[in-house]
Amino acid sequence: MSNRMFQSVVLQMKESTNRVIGVIDESGTVIACNDLPVIGESWSAVVHTINARREEITVAEGKTFKALSGWSSQFDYAVFVQGEDDQARLICSMAAVALNGAKVYYEEKHDKATFLKNIISDNIMLGDIYARAKDLHFATEAFRAVFLIRQVGMTDLTAVDVIYSIYPDRQSDFVVSVSETDVVLIKQVQENITGKELINMAQQMATALENELKIKVVIGIGTVVGHIRDLARAYKEAQMAIDVGKVFDTERTIVNYDNLGIGRLIYQLPTTLCEMFLQEVFKKNPIDSLDQETLFTINKFFENNLNVSETARKLFVHRNTLVYRLEKIKKLTGLDLREFDDAITFKVALMVKQYLRSRGIKS
Repeated sequence: MSNRMFQSVVLQMKESTNRVIGVIDESGTVIACNDLPVIGESWSAVVHTINARREEITVAEGKTFKALSGWSSQFDYAVFVQGEDDQARLICSMAAVALNGAKVYYEEKHDKATFLKNIISDNIMLGDIYARAKDLHFATEAFRAVFLIRQVGMTDLTAVDVIYSIYPDRQSDFVVSVSETDVVLIKQVQENITGKELINMAQQMATALENELKIKVVIGIGTVVGHIRDLARAYKEAQMAIDVGKVFDTERTIVNYDNLGIGRLIYQLPTTLCEMFLQEVFKKNPIDSLDQETLFTINKFFENNLNVSETARKLFVHRNTLVYRLEKIKKLTGLDLREFDDAITFKVALMVKQYLRSRGIKS
């Protein structure tokens, strides 16, 4: 909030009353006053009193206070009037109405959510980020996670309200509507938060949206960042998490960028390079020469960490039958999946093929 806006309003009030009128912030510092020498004074002792009765008029140290409206449990700003009499109470109430109106107008014009939307969309220059953050009393250094919630199929504009109902602290957590299908949650978190905790948060949102609005979502999670300037990067990571997950792990509805693994690298490769890689790996026969049963066997072998006995048990076949199939694959491709290096090469090749297929390329 701009101190200049508050100062402009209280100076206009000076024409109507000889009482000292001003505004303090959450720390008790006077940020605006029609008695100019008072600006900058600190009255920290009254902060607890105002917070304890933030919905009511409060008197303390010869002054009358009333907190301005806000979303957090602690007041952001409070108006004060000199005196503790009935007239001071009346003037304080009227000043609060005027200042609340000005505050709402200013927040609509310089809304924090809009500010964050401009940051993640790269619509604001780095130098302007710091200036705007200062105007909005927005902490530049804090640990934040970015969740991209993408609605699949049926969409509902009230998804924003559902997410805000889960994370209602509008001073620390922000929900931004990016498009008809995409909603972004920028959540302030602890520095040492784990990936499992982030996924649990995402699952809570997905469950609430399905229960309340009957909509399905996929959620991408970017890396936790410690500075506001890095939110754009975290947002792009959340986008990539969804895109990569859609290619390599279609069953997952919650994808953490930190867990993308080699899929993230493949997704960023030029398609021509991917085609060249497949041609080099499968010199004897193309990967398409393998039938579905063989590919199913290969995937089960990978799922069971190249363990022949365990894979045979899961496939309900004799161990020798599986060995025969692996030998057949070796003759067709030149790769022995029982050898670690060959297994890695084959696994990457399968993912590359999957990536090219998602791009509509048959190789």
